[in-house]
Amino acid sequence: MSAIIVDGLTQRVRDADGWLTILDHVTFRIEAGQSAAIVGASGSGKSTLLGLMGGLDRPSEGSVSIFGEQLTQLDEEQRAAWRARSLGFVFQSFQLLPQMNALENVMLPLELAGRRDAEPLARLLLERVGLGHRTGHYPRTLSGGEQQRVALARAFAPRPALLLADEPTGSLDAVTGERIIDLMFELNREAGSTLILVTHDEVLAGRCALRLRLHAGKLDSIEEGARV
Repeated sequence: MSAIIVDGLTQRVRDADGWLTILDHVTFRIEAGQSAAIVGASGSGKSTLLGLMGGLDRPSEGSVSIFGEQLTQLDEEQRAAWRARSLGFVFQSFQLLPQMNALENVMLPLELAGRRDAEPLARLLLERVGLGHRTGHYPRTLSGGEQQRVALARAFAPRPALLLADEPTGSLDAVTGERIIDLMFELNREAGSTLILVTHDEVLAGRCALRLRLHAGKLDSIEEGARV
């Protein structure tokens, strides 16, 4: 089953000179359970493509279908509801809520989904990422690697069908980043999610089953990589 079907996806924005094309008729499919990396130079449209697949915006043209759900036909409220039940997102800047401790950050998507077991499940996930002893700590008291581990636990908490990661190691040192990536792939195998990540790291991209290479908003190539 195709988890993601992107067809003719185009995104234009107005600038001082008229219209700027960020994505230009991008088309591809990703199968359920696959891992894929979106790679390309800065400004090639990687993060824009990821955001459209996450329903964070609507395209100028084309469509995005996620497990049969046509995101481009949903309004903003419907897309938000879809994200809550089907999507996990990991950001380079962690995006943890500073007024909540680690446990509360991981519990949040579970509580929004109405899960009565939110707290014990969040505690288990924090144990799984090696932070069972840091549940009461706030983001400002955690290192970058620890914050990203909390973010991973939060993203996987609802066992999403789709996990999107935007430069998940971009703000971490090499050793910490490698540990985070190992953990992300381990959690993904356990959850069986379809994993799509944006990265500048060709070694990381090579660990994914597919590499989608963008150039100036166009899909330049689709390359096969590892079978993770």
